Amino acid sequence: MSEMKDMIAGVVERIFKEKVEKETVDLLETGKWGEEVWQLLVENEIEKVAIKEGHGGAGGDYEDLFHLYRLVGKYAVPIPFVEHTLANLVLEYVNSQPQSGLSTIHIATQPLELIKGKVTGQLQHVPWARYAEKIVTLATEQGKNSLIIIDLEEATIENSTNLAAEPRDHLRFTDANILLNHLLTEQQHEFLTQLQTAATVSKMVGAIDRAFELTLQFSKEREQFGRPIHRFQLVQQHLAILAGEQALSSSALDNIIALLVEGQVKDEIAFARLKLDDASRIVATSAHQVHAAIGVTHEHRLHHYTRRLWAWRDEDFHGNYWRKQLADKLLHSTNTIWEDLTKS
Repeated sequence: MSEMKDMIAGVVERIFKEKVEKETVDLLETGKWGEEVWQLLVENEIEKVAIKEGHGGAGGDYEDLFHLYRLVGKYAVPIPFVEHTLANLVLEYVNSQPQSGLSTIHIATQPLELIKGKVTGQLQHVPWARYAEKIVTLATEQGKNSLIIIDLEEATIENSTNLAAEPRDHLRFTDANILLNHLLTEQQHEFLTQLQTAATVSKMVGAIDRAFELTLQFSKEREQFGRPIHRFQLVQQHLAILAGEQALSSSALDNIIALLVEGQVKDEIAFARLKLDDASRIVATSAHQVHAAIGVTHEHRLHHYTRRLWAWRDEDFHGNYWRKQLADKLLHSTNTIWEDLTKS
């Protein structure tokens, strides 16, 4: 990252280190969220990092934003930063005005039904909907997808959560008015699915970073038979596995960010998502093996990250979705599998 990007990431990480404690993350368990942290980011205009300068933002790029998403995952920050900023990123992608009020986004595999300018249907597992003013989502009319904005006052909201206690609400719309209707090409629709997937990958890499750090720290502090447990060969094997998965996941994220910045992304985000599916399982297993019983207690912080890895693994455009997309592409290709996998 450049000096400016390093500075932004440094400021945000300091805020998270100082303000996001275990009690802050645990607010979700009581139906609350990190409003103080959110307001601090808003006061510093961090949520405008990737908004164009013409719209009052800092004019940052994918690298600026997705590195911040990684920090959100690393500190398990209980705020809708990813959803709000991704919604505005998507709106600017289709040359629309970003939203100033708190927004969320849900690029669903089953869009709402659009008829004569009004939408009807349901959306499941919408992140942070109960706290947002508007939602950016998809609607379909006569087989064509559109990006739309809906005021959430038009929705019936049923509160729900994922495995990590993060808000994942169910929405119902009946002849709801829309504030934006932008017809998407197939290429634009595919890119939006890639963007949402890349955002999830970024959060998951951050959670893996922290799970590895906690496990390494615990293995040095915990003693058994008169010496730290990281001196035992079996524990060293788990630490080596964690280090390898952390490095691979980090490299996968760096690769897709670089390709997004260059506008050269193809199937790399799909492959990264599949890698993170495997990594989340391996990391959670090894981290809990090293921590043993204390790792599954509510008092310890490890569950903040392993629960999120398990939850995020099954959300949005998950591994099974991308496996099918990649398989269909290979089956309909005129090239051999080897040619498709090795082409530049």
